[in-house]
Amino acid sequence: MSIAADALKNFEKITPKNIPLVEPLSRGHRGCQGCGEVLALRMVAKAVGSSMIAVSATGCMEIITSPYPQTAWEVPWIHVAFENTAAVASGVEAGRKALIRKGRIKDDGAKIVAYAGDGGTADIGMQALSGALERGHDFTYVCLDNEAYMNTGIQRSSSTPWGAGTTTSPAGLKSKGQMTWKKNMAAIAAAHNIPYVATASPAFHLDLMNKVKKAITVPGPAYVHIFSPCPTGWRCAPEDSLETARLVVGTRIFPLYEVIDGRYVLSRDVKNPKPVEDYLKIQRRFRHLKPEDIAVIQKRVDQDWERLLALVKATNPEAKTD
Repeated sequence: MSIAADALKNFEKITPKNIPLVEPLSRGHRGCQGCGEVLALRMVAKAVGSSMIAVSATGCMEIITSPYPQTAWEVPWIHVAFENTAAVASGVEAGRKALIRKGRIKDDGAKIVAYAGDGGTADIGMQALSGALERGHDFTYVCLDNEAYMNTGIQRSSSTPWGAGTTTSPAGLKSKGQMTWKKNMAAIAAAHNIPYVATASPAFHLDLMNKVKKAITVPGPAYVHIFSPCPTGWRCAPEDSLETARLVVGTRIFPLYEVIDGRYVLSRDVKNPKPVEDYLKIQRRFRHLKPEDIAVIQKRVDQDWERLLALVKATNPEAKTD
């Protein structure tokens, strides 16, 4: 089965010379200084263009872009509950399909993009997302992963990394903060055998935008997981937002890859990774960690990287990962 590969045969990449000028998410939102999440969402919107229909879960991006009676959205935008973003996007897709079939509306090629944070995706939105992927609805789902429930007070989620301090996983004499490892949502999405899955970081803007463009080009469901720095919740300087987004890739903590028709493809093969400590030390949510704790994280990151390389070799034998 080569649904994605066939759709992408004549794919035209976004380059520095043809970056879209359209701004479906306009200036004037109320994001925090250094917010990597709204930066990522703006890149998503630019890649999709003015044909976008946005379905937004409750969360930071909903709050900052739609303070009544104002909006920063220049395209149709729907605010839905925390947990049912994918379900509503499914309904929008099915409803449009029915109306087009009945001649009630024209098929204008609109692209449906659902987005939510890690809490609305990996936790309370998992059921709706899994169902939508399994049913094969034609829409793109974007997870803006800032690794906690930031809008409601920096509570831990299943996407919070091991050792990170949050308001509900505080560090103390008997606790290192978050005590479970980050859920691998991209792998979970890929396990649904959908045509296209990708990870992205706003520090690599062309890579991010091209992956979103591929996601909306491919027929059927697509999933894009975007690392989204939150200086407020991570206790780092606003000016370090993009540096964290760059370091998380350079340390192999958050690898960039695609899963195209089940084939794993590395987007960025980090040959000489930086130590994970370089990433951890610029965020105060990790300041309590001791050298032995950092060693535990380093070991886990190395193991996960080798596991990813094994998937690349198993599903895409011609790929070079040496």
